[in-house]
Amino acid sequence: MVQNKNNNKYKMYVVAVDMGYGHQRAASPLLDFSEGGIINANKYKGISKKEQKQWSGGRYWYEIISRFKNISMIGRVAFAIMDSFQKIEPFYPKRDLSKNSSQQKWFYNQVRGGLGKRLIEELNQNPLPFVTTFFVPAYFAEYWGYKNDIYCIVCDADVARAWAPPKPKESRIKYLVPNKRVKERLILYGVKKENIYITGFPLPKENIGGESLKTIKTDLRARLFNLDPCGIYRKKYRKLIEDYVCPVKEIKKNKHPLTITFAVGGAGAQREIGAIILQKLQRKITTGKLRLNLVAGNRNDVYLFYQNILIKNKLDKTKNVNIIYSTNKFEYFRDFNLALRTTDVLWTKPSELTFFSGLGIPIIISDPVGSQEDYNRDWLLYIGAGVNSLNPEYVDEWLFDWLESGWLAEAAMNGFLNAPKLGAYHIEDIVFKRKIVEANEIHLL
Repeated sequence: MVQNKNNNKYKMYVVAVDMGYGHQRAASPLLDFSEGGIINANKYKGISKKEQKQWSGGRYWYEIISRFKNISMIGRVAFAIMDSFQKIEPFYPKRDLSKNSSQQKWFYNQVRGGLGKRLIEELNQNPLPFVTTFFVPAYFAEYWGYKNDIYCIVCDADVARAWAPPKPKESRIKYLVPNKRVKERLILYGVKKENIYITGFPLPKENIGGESLKTIKTDLRARLFNLDPCGIYRKKYRKLIEDYVCPVKEIKKNKHPLTITFAVGGAGAQREIGAIILQKLQRKITTGKLRLNLVAGNRNDVYLFYQNILIKNKLDKTKNVNIIYSTNKFEYFRDFNLALRTTDVLWTKPSELTFFSGLGIPIIISDPVGSQEDYNRDWLLYIGAGVNSLNPEYVDEWLFDWLESGWLAEAAMNGFLNAPKLGAYHIEDIVFKRKIVEANEIHLL
């Protein structure tokens, strides 16, 4: 459990799961309002060995298979089989998709077998609003008779049938979703329209600056110079920039060189791409023209992998390469969020980090890992905030062509303009004040 040191008058239970990063990353902006800190449904204090075992097997195999997906034919076949379990059906043609899925049936059988019962009995002694970032705790809160409102935050741009309960029209679970597509999808699954609110993904408040978006605008102003070194985008879209960010004359060379942040997922997949980026951009790094953040998260194996690559390439002493790592996930989130303030380009698979495009950071998209990430990539491309990665072996060529054209500056502005940014604030308003202010998210996809 991650503790909350603040004493706000509003309180909720924030329930995540310790699986990868997405569900805990979505929970972390709500920490100030969490009673007792963030609760991990698969690792809470007092959890039985039986319940831990119910949770642990799936996570172990997901990480192993995700890691070896692109290394061997066996890995690719195993991943395809696993991914079919959580498959998201095509949205069109619109039709009734309320039939229960195998993934849903499997998890619901675990709930019937006692999953979450002990936790709900404990929380029912002081039943505050129950807010979870994963569908299974929402299942068991409802099944075991939780005595207050139940909210489920969705962490992807589209979701599988398992996110809605077996009898959705009878359910009282309320959904806090990142975009219109998820709302429309849940309606096809049978969830009542009045139980779905478009809030946007809960981005870190320290990167936003309140409803005025002061911090986002400050960081974007600095970023636009590095992303548009030839001034092509600024010249063409001067009025747009001045209407939404700042006068173009205020966009000046900043104190940091072009900065790329490369992030791996919670399973440590795609770490090898970070090594290629380092090697191909080594000359730019050693001359101080480029800075690289390699994100190891809380994985010691990824940290050691990158550390060895730095030593091998004689870059272990340079200040222009930074490995972002902490054994504690929430300390990692804090360090990562701070690094984003001076990040010009975020390179990552389309995980929950897809929604960080709302901070005005262009995203270079590496290959998706899983069905939900295919849809996350589609959403990024539709709003114009992301660009599919080309071959990393030639990043020293295509990246700078993109910069000279102003293409990445355009992606940064598209993310800022089109992706919701105030998700954490909307969630708090809905949970505590019953104030329904949905995100102004104009894109269906």
